[in-house]
Amino acid sequence: MWRRRIFVLTFSFALAAIFVAGCSSNSSNAFQGYIEGEYVYVASPLGGALTNLAVARGDAIKAGQLLFELERGSEAAAVQQAEKNLAQAKASLALSEAEFARRQQLRNDQGVISAEELDQTRAQRDADLAQVESQTAALDKARWSFDQKQQFAPTNALVQDTLYRAGEWVAAGNPVVELLPPANIKARFFVPQAVLPRIKPGQTVSVTFDGGQHAYSATVNYISTQAEFTPPVIYSRENRSKLVFMIEARFSPADAAALRPGQPVDVALK
Repeated sequence: MWRRRIFVLTFSFALAAIFVAGCSSNSSNAFQGYIEGEYVYVASPLGGALTNLAVARGDAIKAGQLLFELERGSEAAAVQQAEKNLAQAKASLALSEAEFARRQQLRNDQGVISAEELDQTRAQRDADLAQVESQTAALDKARWSFDQKQQFAPTNALVQDTLYRAGEWVAAGNPVVELLPPANIKARFFVPQAVLPRIKPGQTVSVTFDGGQHAYSATVNYISTQAEFTPPVIYSRENRSKLVFMIEARFSPADAAALRPGQPVDVALK
């Protein structure tokens, strides 16, 4: 995970250096960049042994598809016990409600029991009701823990990598599957400050790369507010012309499927 980030950072510096070195020979509408991906790391909030890795690296998956399962025998036992506890609490509540109703009728119709006795049965009914609510919450928590041992795809995506093998222990919160949704693929390119006023959010740019069958359209969604790479802080008129700003543009899901993070691209303004 860190090696990929270091590679992308190094790649960014290299592209920026190339751009600064060759900006005088580039067209005023053409800029160098690369494809960037924002990855989704899917983890379980609970730890356990990985019993089922349902996807493999390179798989194209759909939203809601099972990704992996962790061992959940203890969670299943906890659910069963919570269900029994709730059933017992409901049975006790049914008895206390019936007893309270009977004594309330005796008090109202015949007056054969005292107000204190009626209050005692009411208090027992209320205590049993509180116990049912407590056991219901305990069952909900047990079911939540049981469900969290399975994780599903949050969206359509490409499986970029799997980080554990079946049988290995996975600590709570550790990602097991790394996803790359098409919506998270974008072009990142760099423009000199003189060009910056010509680019606006929502603007369409044309992206091409070596071997591509056609140009791909992307929409500018982010413009950096600061220079990404600068010379030493000597803002002479000559050095100001070398400042570059990062721009990001996103593709449609159909076009994103043809692109790969780290791929060098050329971006032309429309």
